[in-house]
Amino acid sequence: MAEITKHWIADTMRELMRHKSIDKIRVTEICRAAEIERPTFYYHFKDKYDLVAWMFYGDAADTDVLSVASAAEGMNRMKREILFYKRAYEDSSQNALWRYMLEYFVKRYTELAKEKLGADLLDTQLSYSIRFYCMGAVGMTQEWVLTDNITSAETVVRMMFASMPENMRSVLFAEE
Repeated sequence: MAEITKHWIADTMRELMRHKSIDKIRVTEICRAAEIERPTFYYHFKDKYDLVAWMFYGDAADTDVLSVASAAEGMNRMKREILFYKRAYEDSSQNALWRYMLEYFVKRYTELAKEKLGADLLDTQLSYSIRFYCMGAVGMTQEWVLTDNITSAETVVRMMFASMPENMRSVLFAEE
């Protein structure tokens, strides 16, 4: 039941974001539109930014970040929900979506690298390279969503993969 409620609240937020930016939407408005009480909202999310991050995580969870096809499909899903992602990316608050995306992808690539290396910790340079790559990839994704109506998702993903630091690429794409 909790997952159904979370999805209901998320669907309501998507609808509200069709008409206004995140900073103009209040939790009271989300609750009224979703026909829920404020405690219900706060039971599931700490604030509206946590809700938007949860929505992003749900969209990103099925993406294989080491596959051009899968990553491009993830970006194409963003294009299909372009108004939501534009509004989310336009937000520049301390809880902006790009910060959640950065945290998510750094963690995801770090876990993949640890798994591939059979290690509990990564060396400082590889950790730096992962963070560096993710900052660039998230920034370029933001630019693509906000301003690029021409470049295909597949092309963007291929350019991102080509820009991956060699030490990161050699670990993540090493022959098994």
